[in-house]
Amino acid sequence: MNLNDPAELAVLLEAYLLAAGRPLSLERLAELFEEDGRPEPGQLRDALAILGRSCQGRAFELKEVASGYRLQVRERFAPWVGRLWEERPQRYSRALLETLALIAYRQPITRGEIEEVRGVAVNSNIIRTLQEREWVRVVGYREVPGRPAMLATTRTFLDHFNLKSLDELPPLAVLREMEPEPAPLDDDRPVPADLQARADAAGLEEAAAEPAEQTSFRTLLAELDAMEQGLKTDFDDLLREAEAESDEPSGDEGDEREP
Repeated sequence: MNLNDPAELAVLLEAYLLAAGRPLSLERLAELFEEDGRPEPGQLRDALAILGRSCQGRAFELKEVASGYRLQVRERFAPWVGRLWEERPQRYSRALLETLALIAYRQPITRGEIEEVRGVAVNSNIIRTLQEREWVRVVGYREVPGRPAMLATTRTFLDHFNLKSLDELPPLAVLREMEPEPAPLDDDRPVPADLQARADAAGLEEAAAEPAEQTSFRTLLAELDAMEQGLKTDFDDLLREAEAESDEPSGDEGDEREP
């Protein structure tokens, strides 16, 4: 095989990606070649571009995500391909999705800050589920009393949602448009006066006893939209900062605080 020929190199890269079944970075692809015949990064990119073009009109595509490149079935075939698995896709609660959205758009963020925006307590199972799926991880601790853990998304999160970086997250204005408007009432017939009076009285009693309403998803997105600029933090940069701080000499090595 002539590895100097981009077309032949593209075929070999296709074999690597099909066999791997997961994203492979340029660095990892290069490691699969003998050192004396290893293609340059530019050659690998040219071959990947050829591979991507060869997928046009096919049921699969070459996709670059956070962890590298992978071959995957096109999204429009998902309803049919999903029939290969008897297990039904897992459905997530609204609370979990709202929590994930807050972490993605406001990271790093603490559990208390999530609760402050959502207006309700965050169930521990939600954070545990996100961590078990490796979508979210602890990246540090806020230097305030109690040192709460700061949460951020992971490369696995980006890979799962077909994102190369956090900059590819859709604008919050687009997400608000996806929130369905409440359906209008079709029945405009007048309500009998005595029935209306009883309903009004019952409504006053319920209003007096009803707790504060949970923040709606539309309101949540509106708040996030106002804070979107400057809030996206690349978790790799955050890690480098944390590692730099950990490498600094401590004034008293014997004094360690438990996170």
